Amino acid sequence: MKGKNLWIGLMALILIAIVSIGSMTGFFPFINPFTQFFVFVFFLVIIAVLAIIGAAFLGMVVSHKLLSSYTFTPFEKEMLKMKRDVEKIKKDMEDMKEVIGKMSEKEE
Repeated sequence: MKGKNLWIGLMALILIAIVSIGSMTGFFPFINPFTQFFVFVFFLVIIAVLAIIGAAFLGMVVSHKLLSSYTFTPFEKEMLKMKRDVEKIKKDMEDMKEVIGKMSEKEE
């Protein structure tokens, strides 16, 4: 279904391009001024919609490139530091357990 919609949209864009190029070159003459005005407005709206969609995609690409730096953010650096601190505290606690266990064995 997605492929069918893609081809329908592509054919519609090609048809619009053919009619717009034909009207600009005089191949499809619109003699009536009202028809010519409405065709102009229709193509203007189509171009504006496609420009907005293109700008949105371009903005997504640019923002992705800017935000996907290969270094850690300050927040991520702080989280990694906190992880090391927690691992150090865990190791210290295990060492303390061993020392307390040895001391309690000596007392018995």
